[in-house]
Amino acid sequence: MGVFFVLFTKGLESMIKRKQKTGFTLVELLVVIAIIGVLVGLLLPAVQAAREAARRMSCSNNFKQIGLGLHNYHAAFKQLPMNMGGTTHNPPDSNTSNRLFASWLVGLTPFIEQQGLWEVISNGAPSNPIRVPMGPCPWMNFEPWRTDIPSFRCPSDPGIGRPAYGRTNYAACQGDSARLVNSGGRNQQGFYDSNDDDNSDITGNNEWDDTNTAKEARGTNRGVFWARHDTAFRDILDGTANTIMCGEICSSLGAREAKASNAYAVNDALVNQSGMVIQHCLDMVDPLRPQFYKSGTNLGGNDQQRAYRWADGRLQYTAFQTILPPNQPNCFRGGDASQGISTAGSRHQGGAHVLMADGAVRFITDSIEAGNYGATPTAGDKSPYGLWGALGTRAMKETEGLE
Repeated sequence: MGVFFVLFTKGLESMIKRKQKTGFTLVELLVVIAIIGVLVGLLLPAVQAAREAARRMSCSNNFKQIGLGLHNYHAAFKQLPMNMGGTTHNPPDSNTSNRLFASWLVGLTPFIEQQGLWEVISNGAPSNPIRVPMGPCPWMNFEPWRTDIPSFRCPSDPGIGRPAYGRTNYAACQGDSARLVNSGGRNQQGFYDSNDDDNSDITGNNEWDDTNTAKEARGTNRGVFWARHDTAFRDILDGTANTIMCGEICSSLGAREAKASNAYAVNDALVNQSGMVIQHCLDMVDPLRPQFYKSGTNLGGNDQQRAYRWADGRLQYTAFQTILPPNQPNCFRGGDASQGISTAGSRHQGGAHVLMADGAVRFITDSIEAGNYGATPTAGDKSPYGLWGALGTRAMKETEGLE
């Protein structure tokens, strides 16, 4: 670039002197234009890289703010905000309670300088339409649910507007398993509910606890966040510096991207009592365009895509597992109340940010060691998904770290 600058300067000086006598020639003008074009071509990629670096730093700062908010929340309440928490009502009604579908981000709002929004949520709305305290279900028409909160968005993600509600790019880590993870094993009434491998556990109405489901759910929910359960830093026995608390996710652009869209109705064998068959998820990817799903893949309804509801605690919207490494597909055996696999991801090149339980923000590459996709986690055993899986569990005596 220095050579071009010297030549440009000398050429310009020469032409200025000549202009005083005879003016510019067409050839001289073309040479100057060509040199300017070359300089712009050299500078533009550097400018674009600098802009992305600034966006990535801003994204990291957002995550640090969320981490500080989580620690302040824990200091105030001696626990982390519950994912899939909120209110219940008998009989369940989407207008008179949120049926325990509220995400961990809802309780975090007053701790990230969103006190005004929190007051609307906690007080409800008196009319047009009437909304109860803590709001209706996250897919209902409630102004806070439709609000984009800047602290919940990564500047590198261009997704905006309908058909999404309020979007988010930050999700809770729910461990390295899929079985009974979307519901935590509890139904919308707060009871451990026997299930049919699809969604009766998350939307069931039983008002008694099924002991077998409670036992199984305790063995499969191994992350810092456990849906419809309280968790605290005391539960993290592997060390807060070695355990992922939250991670980045992509917001869908409606382009069938594997890392940014949810594939529904994949296969009943994806997650069931026998284990997980992760290959069914990987088979949804187009081999000719590996960043996209195959044509005809079921992507759900208009507002059922990835990160489309910041107030909804389900895996499809505000949570993920450390099963597949970052920027891999997201697959569910049924609809958006079913069990499945949700991955971290971002619009940054080569990986995604994660928030460790000690508040540190780290960047995880797509190539992180992720073990054996053909295995299923077993209660009490180390994660079969290598370093990535180990970082997602809170109490499996796995001391692997990123240092």
